Amino acid sequence: MINSLKILAERNSLLFCFGLLNMIAAIAFLIFLLSTDAVVAGSNTWLKPFKFAVSIAIFSWTMAWYAFELKGQGTVTAYSWVVIITLGFEIIYISIQGARGQLSHFNTSSSFYATMTLMMGIMALIVTLWTLYIGVLFFTNDVKPLPNYYLWAIRTSIILFVIFALEGGLMGARLSHSVGRVGNDMGLPLVKWNTRIGDLRVAHFIGMHALQIIPIFSWYILKSTKGTLALAFAYALLASFTFLQAIKGRPLLRFPVKNIVHK
Repeated sequence: MINSLKILAERNSLLFCFGLLNMIAAIAFLIFLLSTDAVVAGSNTWLKPFKFAVSIAIFSWTMAWYAFELKGQGTVTAYSWVVIITLGFEIIYISIQGARGQLSHFNTSSSFYATMTLMMGIMALIVTLWTLYIGVLFFTNDVKPLPNYYLWAIRTSIILFVIFALEGGLMGARLSHSVGRVGNDMGLPLVKWNTRIGDLRVAHFIGMHALQIIPIFSWYILKSTKGTLALAFAYALLASFTFLQAIKGRPLLRFPVKNIVHK
């Protein structure tokens, strides 16, 4: 693990350091989460900052690893700063709102909060479209020599990531991740996915983490282009199925689960 982090730091020091800062922040948020009972929208006020810090760290390290394989490192440096600026804005604002016991996403209770919600959406769109551009580069000749199966794993995983990251725009337009009647459900532990009505976060989460899952399986297990493409297709079907289920107002799992993360 330590050796992998050293290699990662050598591949992209900017995104490595940014990811490390987010992981350190996540540890701090976890400590705050375990030491307070403050609740926002039915969840511990520090749960969202914790989840986003972990997610941003994983994304930053993942893209740092992949982007190293591109020949145009000037483009990679520019992309790295885009990730740092856009996602840095998001985690700072989400953390401030968590500390204040206020909503960050879907908060239109004042003109300031509505503007900040819009700004987060814009930042997310910018980094998603830049990631799409990085994905396009993997379809050109600007890539260092890689096993074909691994190259296709990177290509397909970025495509799926972008598609389901853009799903966040649907949640933003609705000002909600829930579909169906409003219920008093605390959701699944940690992820908080609703167990009574549709929840768009399920497909959002599954689709975006194609970025890690497909290349890992391709590199360590499948070692086959056909196998990688079959996995990517199956994974796309799974993410699409959970999206359609949510749109129909159906939960991933239909049973009430008590909230166990309040401390």
